[in-house]
Amino acid sequence: MLTLPTPVAVLDVTADDGATFYVRRHGKPGATRILVSHGNGFAVDGYLPFWSPLLRDFDVVVFDMRNHGRNPPAAPPNHGYDQFARDFAVLRRAVGEAFGTRPTAGLFHSMTAQTAMKDALQGGLWDALVLFDPPNVPPPDRPVHKAMAAFEHRLAHWAQGRRRHFADPRELAADYAGTRAGGGWVAGAHELMARSVLRRRAADWTLCCPPELEAQIYLDGITLGLWPRRQDFAMPVKIVAADPDEPRPVPTALSNQALAREGSFDHVAIPNTGHLLQLQDPMACVEAAVDFLRGLGLAR
Repeated sequence: MLTLPTPVAVLDVTADDGATFYVRRHGKPGATRILVSHGNGFAVDGYLPFWSPLLRDFDVVVFDMRNHGRNPPAAPPNHGYDQFARDFAVLRRAVGEAFGTRPTAGLFHSMTAQTAMKDALQGGLWDALVLFDPPNVPPPDRPVHKAMAAFEHRLAHWAQGRRRHFADPRELAADYAGTRAGGGWVAGAHELMARSVLRRRAADWTLCCPPELEAQIYLDGITLGLWPRRQDFAMPVKIVAADPDEPRPVPTALSNQALAREGSFDHVAIPNTGHLLQLQDPMACVEAAVDFLRGLGLAR
């Protein structure tokens, strides 16, 4: 069983609308700071196989997005990318005030990779961003648009009908293991993710992120309009993506390949992975991120 480390510090952060974030600090204070979060419907604790190797050399700060993971439900939910970007600005400022100013990179996946893009394009200050398989939907005139829009619609339909309550996290772990997206995760990852996305109630376990909010984000992604160029960002950006050369590549792999080509982004695809690449080959993802940061003087 994968075991979460004890944080060296915790921080409660209040967003501009009153939502609460429970932020955890791990790793090496005084080193380059790395902020890590998760994809839609997941929780950052479940990404432990990815971020735990970073603890030796980095000041690692992990947090869940609103209505996810360890955070209490936001009331009202205010669940959308505009609010997510404002949350990023609040979280980045609060972390700097609490833990001191350090060179700071963001390592974000999927929904939070898109949030980081939106935040940065609105003036958010990072020393570097490493974006793991952002599910950007290209403009309608691009070849990959139809496949990406259909992908988001399928995910929204699945989320709307997904099971909310479980007698035990092992039931959800088995569901993860039985999906194409959940195939090939490292040992223990299904169980850890299940425990991380469920909240214990008196009679059962329930999803922290309500399915209707998860579905909303998939649909919002279709009209988000994120198809930037590298020159639009004030900081170095690297895209680490799913494998477009797989026999049946996920549409995000093709979308990121096209985005990198059109936008002149630094891009690498992790062989034999899909959209959840950080759980399928976490060490390759870590190496891609650290190599990029090392080239910027942000890692040894």
